[in-house]
Amino acid sequence: MRWCKLLRALPGSVHKAAGGRSAALQPRSFNSSSHNHKDLFQDFESQVKAFREKLSVMTPGSDWSPITLTKGLPPERADIVIVGGGVIGWSIAYWLKKKERVREGVRVLLVEKDPTYSQASTVLSAGGIRQQFSLKENIQLSMASVDFMKNINNHLGVLNQDPIDLQFNHSGYLFLASEDVAHIMEENHVTQRELGAKVILLSPAQLKERFPWINTDGIALASYGLENEGWFDPWTLLNAFRCKAMSMGVYQCFGEVTGFRCSTQKAETVDGEDVNVKRIKYVNVRMPNSLEYQPVECAVVVNAAGAASGKIAEMLGIGHGPKDTVAGLSLPVEPRKRYVYVVHCPDGPGLECPFLIDYSGFYVRREGLGGNYITGKSPEETEEPDVSNLEVDHTFFHEKVWPLLCHRAPPFECLKVSGAWAGFYDYNSFDQNGIVGVHPLVNNMFFATGFSGHGLQQSPAVGRAVAELILDGGFQTIDLSAFDFRRILYQEPVRERNIV
Repeated sequence: MRWCKLLRALPGSVHKAAGGRSAALQPRSFNSSSHNHKDLFQDFESQVKAFREKLSVMTPGSDWSPITLTKGLPPERADIVIVGGGVIGWSIAYWLKKKERVREGVRVLLVEKDPTYSQASTVLSAGGIRQQFSLKENIQLSMASVDFMKNINNHLGVLNQDPIDLQFNHSGYLFLASEDVAHIMEENHVTQRELGAKVILLSPAQLKERFPWINTDGIALASYGLENEGWFDPWTLLNAFRCKAMSMGVYQCFGEVTGFRCSTQKAETVDGEDVNVKRIKYVNVRMPNSLEYQPVECAVVVNAAGAASGKIAEMLGIGHGPKDTVAGLSLPVEPRKRYVYVVHCPDGPGLECPFLIDYSGFYVRREGLGGNYITGKSPEETEEPDVSNLEVDHTFFHEKVWPLLCHRAPPFECLKVSGAWAGFYDYNSFDQNGIVGVHPLVNNMFFATGFSGHGLQQSPAVGRAVAELILDGGFQTIDLSAFDFRRILYQEPVRERNIV
């Protein structure tokens, strides 16, 4: 495919071509052995370097005149604009301001379109956190994030305010595996233990002894988290990031990003295909319930818009080119609706209930102390619900969730559905893992999206990683290069194995 080839700027020096690793994707008349993937991004990274140099010498007031704010409108200028006020966006804002050299001199603006947060994925999630992944990057992200949460008042505590209580319940995750995938669970377990996760494997007999209410029919192996796994209150984490970031000088604006104004540099592929390399100059922000909008001049934009991040990318023309070209390479993130059902079961497992994930796809965990539980299941691809609203399909529970739930845990045969809600995943249709990096044709937009249900639990560590990428030019604490956008360019998915 032609988009696997290097862009070369016009006018300017000619770069070497960058080859894809997959022979099936290798362009004709192309020798992949003599080139390096990084060449493709050298020009883009050099353009971002100018921004980082600005940060290194900036002192308060040395760059732009004092900011003037109009009530209800965002500032006219900001160094960094973060699109999306969910927990990922606020975490990035916090870590940007955490850097000593940018605390006073760099203006960070966060734009959120929903002042009520009534449709925010963060607050509509199940609130779980675990280290039971197969990819080392995801394990490390969650381990770093849980450490942050356990010490949250050292990080996000604000003077003269009450201590932050995440209501962290350390009941652990319990994964169940069938005979077909038990070997993968064993391999994942080795990786998890090597990275320091406190997890154990249980045989069916050991599982029954520890959790006697579980029906072990069809279970070959189970994996249980002993420490640093469970669930917490999502809103408390989001609000803690938000309050701390604002106390550090981050500007908040409730409005909707409706478009961008960019400068464009002509470029061509080695095949002679003309493309446009863009650099965002202004972000257009429209005020709620109004036609009024404010253009915000900026140096860097972070797309942390969650389920809406694909739409934000499309505003820049990303993905609008011919299918097999760089210009046709879209951000593969879309909203997926997921139902969460609240059930009341007085005879349920109670305090003995972990965050159970069955190999059939359903999950269940305790909610509070009054015999309540939340449960749900990701639908099959052919069953994906309409994403134009957040209405709940109760038939899905009765037909797809409850039969699996009461088979695995017979006490749930007698229950009452007491509530339900729906929320959106920022679903990465390419490989269901986060995208952290830049698009090759928009060289000052950084992505932090596509976490496909893992964003909340990994938000503290993801925010730090994105801040490092922007300010330091690379990852300093956890190497997330595997989640860079270029894996989509080269059609090399990075998938979890046997993990939801």
